[in-house]
Amino acid sequence: MANNPIKPDIDLDADGKHIGYLRLPYSVHRSAYGWIPIPVASIKRGEGPVVIVSAGSHGDEYEGQIIVSHLIRELDPEMVSGQLILLPMTNAPAAEAGMRTSPLDEGNLNRLYPGDPSGTPTQIIAHYIEHELLARADYMIDLHSGGTSLIYDGANMMGLEPRDAEEEKHVTDLLKAFGLPRAFLYQPNPVNVTAAARRQNAICFLTELGGGGVVSTALIREGMQGLLNLLGFIKLLSGALVPSGPPAQARLMRIDRIKHYVYAMDNGVHEPLVELGATVTKGQAAALIHFPDNPGRAPQTVYFDADGEVICKRAIAMVKRGDCIFQMADERRSTL
Repeated sequence: MANNPIKPDIDLDADGKHIGYLRLPYSVHRSAYGWIPIPVASIKRGEGPVVIVSAGSHGDEYEGQIIVSHLIRELDPEMVSGQLILLPMTNAPAAEAGMRTSPLDEGNLNRLYPGDPSGTPTQIIAHYIEHELLARADYMIDLHSGGTSLIYDGANMMGLEPRDAEEEKHVTDLLKAFGLPRAFLYQPNPVNVTAAARRQNAICFLTELGGGGVVSTALIREGMQGLLNLLGFIKLLSGALVPSGPPAQARLMRIDRIKHYVYAMDNGVHEPLVELGATVTKGQAAALIHFPDNPGRAPQTVYFDADGEVICKRAIAMVKRGDCIFQMADERRSTL
């Protein structure tokens, strides 16, 4: 396989605090010998865990971009034992455009792992993260929200179902230390960054912090506290910035990739019949799809396919067939 063309303009192996760009060569009419700048920072001191904290994998998700920028400004090497690699705009073209996918290639970064070093810009970024960054990391925290089209119920964590009892204990302890109100575990998806981390023998968690294309100060604060507490828990970070404890006691829940999603089955305008946090049952009406262009047609009802709790809803009224309206979860265990 070809070598990845991305080159950092900082030394990722050097101690200290270094801020710069990952340079992705990109030749276009405007700039024949140009490159795409992907912001990156490294804060490294001595021995310890290596942690990647990233945001902007989807460019219309903003809390994480703000949190990572805070970390770059506020953390210094003397606080660190190990290394933090910080990426506030991981898919920089998408983040600059405020879009979920890249305007250069329509690439959804969190659906393109393991990537391709000879592919499109987003495929190249995915390959670099998996084979260059995750290959040196112990942990990755990828900060997400619902973006423009979805709203999550508050602050949430997501990770892969553990493979054995030893991994379950480790993952449970980490989720407890992060301490957002809910932690969702789901089956591996090979094109997702969590699976990329597992292939590189690292553990990756995602957050889902609100959404709707807006920024919540409360969720920034909650996400930051959880992240700093986790970094303190794994002994990477020390000092006054480490909180006295996690922000909440997390509920451990499970997402079924088949049963826990409700989709529009026709084009129209959806009317949700339940709100975030609602407890629902299989067969319960979830939403009505209205057809203003054909006002004589009765609304179409869509239903929940399983029991559970509504954790995410569509933020946009207009739908097309195949659009997600609701995401659910159910209890895996009462509490961590």
